[in-house]
Amino acid sequence: MATVRAFKAIRPAREHAQQVVSLPYDVMNKEEATQMIKDGESRFLRISRAEIDFPDDVNPYSEEVYKKGKENLDSFIEDGSLICEKEPMLYIYRLVMAGRAQTGITACVPIDEYENGTIKKHELTLVEKEIDRIKHFDACDANTEPIFLTYREDKRINTLIEGYISTHEPEYDFTLDEGISHIVWCISDAKLVSAICELFKEVKSFYIADGHHRSASAYKVGVKRRKENPEYSGDEEFNFFMAVIFPDSDLKIYAYNRVVADLNGNTPAQFIQKIKDAGIEVEIQDKAFEPEEKHAFGMFLNERWYKLSIPEGEIKDESIDSLDVSILQDKILEPILGIADPRTDERIDFIGGIRGLSELERRVREDMKVAFAVCPVSVSDLIRVSDNDEIMPPKSTWFEPKLGSGLFIHAF
Repeated sequence: MATVRAFKAIRPAREHAQQVVSLPYDVMNKEEATQMIKDGESRFLRISRAEIDFPDDVNPYSEEVYKKGKENLDSFIEDGSLICEKEPMLYIYRLVMAGRAQTGITACVPIDEYENGTIKKHELTLVEKEIDRIKHFDACDANTEPIFLTYREDKRINTLIEGYISTHEPEYDFTLDEGISHIVWCISDAKLVSAICELFKEVKSFYIADGHHRSASAYKVGVKRRKENPEYSGDEEFNFFMAVIFPDSDLKIYAYNRVVADLNGNTPAQFIQKIKDAGIEVEIQDKAFEPEEKHAFGMFLNERWYKLSIPEGEIKDESIDSLDVSILQDKILEPILGIADPRTDERIDFIGGIRGLSELERRVREDMKVAFAVCPVSVSDLIRVSDNDEIMPPKSTWFEPKLGSGLFIHAF
């Protein structure tokens, strides 16, 4: 049984929303984040990435940076850029990109359901990345960005949401430079809030779509607060973290492509021969090849595109090994290129499929040696892997559109 509950969000004043909201903290580097706020836009980065307020020689993981994030949060509240909700609410959040909409509920979920597996995972996390957000959430005394969850669609929930949308004006409706529209409705009606929460109790599981590090960090901050408050009742806000929860039918996953810095001592000819020796068919292409079906890959090497194909019948489609990101790792990246742990190996980088094949070509021409384009993982694959308590290779899924950061903050 999945649980959601209303909460008193800290959120932008309507007139400031478009200037406050930013992309998530982990999709840009410091230089890019600094550039984003130069014109007074994406101001929430001064909270989520407070190192942009410091010179480059300041450690971005120092205590003074986390303290500055909290100071900036308080300052935004004091100057009216952010407002504090007086009553608990649920929030309908709709994102529209290229004519495609996805609509979910922003709410709080219990940290206990993260621990007991009601909230299911499909990726491992890196300790150093967890520590960063633990320190950030703890210093800000809040979850500053929501986790992106999904669930098997329940049309009754859809009906309640659509009914509310059809009869109420949104609190926010704006489009950022990336062309993504962000639309939010605030649900204050106690009966509707209760009805939505009751329907979610019939949802068996939530699945982390994006935000494994944020969810792990939010959970660990909650556990830390429990230890600091041994008489806790379980109803305190630190027992919950914030999430935006979308039905699986609304989501689209893009490919997460790979580029590698060298051929592990092989010449291009030797490398291609080893791929063939692994039982993979290799065909030269006249133009860039973007796979649209499973078990085929595009490869860009020496200014030429290739199609790599796994012979039909060789892969059992019900196993985690059938995922194309797994096949690429198991048949090429580890045995031929020597990349045993793509989470930590500095020779590999990952590029969201939304950037297109031209970005793969650019990276190979500038600082890499070979690029691989993969077929996207499906949402049903993600749910199947999570239900089986299996772990996908790192950087297997790229979701678009990205959630706006700064639209909702959950104070402890």
